[in-house]
Amino acid sequence: MRPVTTHEYNLPDPGEGLTEAEMLSWHVAVGDTVKVNDIVCEIETAKSVVELPTPYAGTVTALLVPAGETVAVGTPILAVETPSVEPVETPSVELVETPSAEEPTPVATLVGYGPRERQSVRRRRRPAVEERGAYRGRDLPLRTLAKPPVRKLAKDLGIDLREVPPGEGGIVRRTDLEAYAEGAETPASAPLAPAPLSPAAAPPSAERETRIPVKGVRKATAEAMVASAFTAPHVTEWLTADVTRSMELVDRMRLDPDLAEAKVSPLLLVIRAVCLALRRTPEMNATFDGAAQEIVLKHDVHLGIATATSRGLLVPVVRDADRLTMPDLAAAIGDVVRTAREGKTQPEALTGGTFSITNVGVFGVDAGTPILVPGQTGILAVGAINRRPWIVDDEIVPRWVTTLAVSFDHRVVDGAQGSRFLADVGRLLEDPASAMTL
Repeated sequence: MRPVTTHEYNLPDPGEGLTEAEMLSWHVAVGDTVKVNDIVCEIETAKSVVELPTPYAGTVTALLVPAGETVAVGTPILAVETPSVEPVETPSVELVETPSAEEPTPVATLVGYGPRERQSVRRRRRPAVEERGAYRGRDLPLRTLAKPPVRKLAKDLGIDLREVPPGEGGIVRRTDLEAYAEGAETPASAPLAPAPLSPAAAPPSAERETRIPVKGVRKATAEAMVASAFTAPHVTEWLTADVTRSMELVDRMRLDPDLAEAKVSPLLLVIRAVCLALRRTPEMNATFDGAAQEIVLKHDVHLGIATATSRGLLVPVVRDADRLTMPDLAAAIGDVVRTAREGKTQPEALTGGTFSITNVGVFGVDAGTPILVPGQTGILAVGAINRRPWIVDDEIVPRWVTTLAVSFDHRVVDGAQGSRFLADVGRLLEDPASAMTL
């Protein structure tokens, strides 16, 4: 029988100083055959969701981390068994075993240093685990996914959770456990169950509240917002603007063949106005270096677009937004927003922003006070665009109106600079043709 070697794939470093990740899902099962660079799982870091390829080719012998568990970088997550290369015997040369003869050359992963080298270990092949939701690892017991209240109830009922058929996602919920308990036969030798408590004496049901673990993107967002709010002195200014001409321009742009493949919206004009206004107020496109006590003006506009996703708020960055043509800018915005909502944004796409925009108007909200993205000096909130009564040439007429709110770091920007920036954005949206003269 040809000898085999078992390799453990360690959770690679995703970069950006991140030290842990949550295992979201496995794309392989025990017994599957994989090739080098096959995607084996998805992990969620504090920045984004990342697909991990395997650096080994062979047979999957163990999934060492169950879905839903958070593990540190360097932790073994997968075991792959590959055929060993047998040395060729010759009468005149003494063969010496070397790591290169036993270990295949690791292929660089997409997100870091890849697996660490370990001494080759031969072990007997064990049968694959057939039970749904069960994982086999080195000295790891089989563990069913369930919340603590469900585990306690199972213990009180004397039920082994591993015997309970799990529900959606391989998780045993209270309803699954109760259904199993009602259908299970009570052994003759089992002690009688205690009488149920009266309603007055019964403990509060765990179903009356839902606890959501703060981890991954949500945890990173919470920490970043707290750091921003208590580090940078925020100032917010408001401006209500008549954007009727911008709405008319949007209608004409939607008929432009060059923009046929792009999503043209008022936000596109807001972004263009912001890029132009930053030329007159470069302090808004800056950062404050506390260690050096310097204001660092950025020469390029890398615009962050706040995007609501199922995993929390992400701010992917459109690089060199001020240098893009309108068709390219529209395509870039569509790409970063779509990728973020699909959960495929890579960590590097969330860094390096110099100014940000958040569009609260899509939720029907008139305005808001945005909090700065850490390291940035300014952020603009765009409210809903609605028809409102407006005075034009001493007459009250219906116009398209929106409210803009800009927050800035008062260490970098004073009131005059912040006001000039906001007024520029409003003027450009009120009269888009004036952008030609800026």
